[in-house]
This record gives sequence, C-alpha cells and structure tokens, in this order.
Amino acid sequence: MKILLVEDDARTADFILKGLQQSGYSTVHAATGPDGLFKAETEECDLAIVDIMLPGMDGFTLIEKLRADRITMPVIVLSAKNSVADKIRGLQNGGDDYLVKPFSFSELVARIQALLRRAGSSAESSTLTVGDLVIDLLSRKVYRGSERIDIQPL
Repeated sequence: MKILLVEDDARTADFILKGLQQSGYSTVHAATGPDGLFKAETEECDLAIVDIMLPGMDGFTLIEKLRADRITMPVIVLSAKNSVADKIRGLQNGGDDYLVKPFSFSELVARIQALLRRAGSSAESSTLTVGDLVIDLLSRKVYRGSERIDIQPL
C-alpha cells in the first residue's frame, strides 16, 4: 500500500513518513500543493494525507483538483485548522476524513486502515499466503496455521 503525504512542515513530514514506513506502508512525499497534485496524478497511490496550509496551492484546492481529475483515492485532511467550518469545507471539497493537529499517530493509522478497507481493498489483495503462512498486510498480522506469529516493526 502506497500513501502520498502532502505536508510542507519538514519535521511533521519526517515524523509521519517514518511512522508510516514502520507501519509497513510505502510512501511518497510532496512539500507543496502543485507537487502534491503532480505526484497524485503520476504515482499509483492508495491514499493521500493532505495538509491545508501548503505553499503554491492550498490543500482545499488540491483536493478539489484531484476530484475534478477523477482521482478517487481516499484523502485524509490533516490540519491545524480546527474550526467546524474548515472541517466541513475539507469534507465537502472531497476529503474523506479530517484529522486535527496535534494528533495521535495510532489514530491516523486506524483512520488509514478504515479508509483503505472502505475503498475496496479486498482480503485477496491485502493477504499473502505461502503454504500455511498467512500475512495480512492491512492488520499487520502473521499466522502459521492457526498460530499467530508476533512481528516487530522495522
């Protein structure tokens, strides 16, 4: 699963990217609105996380352009803007979820998993099976037969 992060703050982006990679996701990063739009149009991503206050093009406009271009991947708006009006605008412009900064990383991952489930990620595409070894990529669980194998993050 590949996630596009559009975030201009380097520290926040680094934190999110490292966490997503440790959670087993492949990542693509853009630091500006126009670069985020370009990467969304040219990369095969399963989900986008978009900040609102971006240089070059704000996140609201970016999401509107994604939807106008018929890019249907789920989008989580991640913003310090926490007014009800901003949340409504983010969702009405095409966002699928809205998370306010500061946030719990585990909550972000749970929201990603929920959106990917709803986006039609089937059990077939998220499960690898070799013999009696089963790896569920979404839940990050591994089984050999009926016995669960504990795995550690990278």
